[in-house]
Formats: sequence, C-alpha cells, structure tokens
Amino acid sequence: MKTYSPKAKDIQREWWVIDATNQTLGRMASQLARLLMGKHKAIFAPHIDTGDYVVVINAARVRVTGKKAEKKSYYRHSGYPGGLKSQSFEELFSKNPVRVIELAVKGMLPRNRLGRAMFKKLKVYPGDEHPHQGQVRVRRTERSEELIAMAENKGSEILPEGR
Repeated sequence: MKTYSPKAKDIQREWWVIDATNQTLGRMASQLARLLMGKHKAIFAPHIDTGDYVVVINAARVRVTGKKAEKKSYYRHSGYPGGLKSQSFEELFSKNPVRVIELAVKGMLPRNRLGRAMFKKLKVYPGDEHPHQGQVRVRRTERSEELIAMAENKGSEILPEGR
C-alpha cells in the first residue's frame, strides 16, 4: 500500500466562525492554528496547506490569565541600531486587540512560506460584525434548532444568523 499524499483538488476548505468572548488567548490561538494548518482533517500533510479559513469575532473580549496583562511584552525592531521597541499587553490590546490574536496565532504556525499562506486565511475582527457572511455556511445543531423554535413560538424578531 502506498502512502497517501493529498492533491490540490482533494482539499476542501471550510469557513469557521470563532467567538473569542471570554476565551483564554493562548488556548484559543492553539485551536486556531490547528484549524489553519488543517491538522483536524484526515488528509493532513505537513508539506501542503490543507487548512480552513477562520474568522474570529469579538477579539476585544479575549482574556489572559494571571498577571500577563501587566507583564507580557511585545517587541519589534526598526532595523536601526538601538531601534528595539517594546509594548505591554495592555497597551497593545487597548490600541489594537486584533493584533494580539494575530501575533499569538502567527507564533504557532510554521516559519516559512507555507506558514505565511496559512496565516492569510485568518480573519480577525474586534466586534461581532464581519464581511464574510456569504462564505460562511451556517452549521445547524440541535441547540440552534431549539433556539429557532423558541424564537418562532414567542414571535421574536431575533433569530440566529442564516435565517
């Protein structure tokens, strides 16, 4: 029996919408990296991008544990001598909460052109609105069916996305 190697035509990409509300940054980032790499699929191969698209909403509501909010630092360098800049988690999160999630996920992806291609499939938004409604197929579960039935019985105007 030969080892199976997935072809480009075999890869079917899905769109995942992940709500970051009250989720721990590192734990969520590892799950996002797993989805972006395609490790959750049976056809995973480390040399081919088999991952899915991931949309993260409510990035401004992600949390960190312990004293990381005060002590965690992010560094960047201008390229000039003495050009090392540092920023705390609180400063970066208040200015750009999207960047915090992007940096956490980027650190968990491969450091090569394949990792950069995987990273391009990550879409992060600070609120609960995103422009990818057309691509995302609504995953219906028993719980969502119950919520739809309850909303219709009460005559409510509020229904889940996709209805």
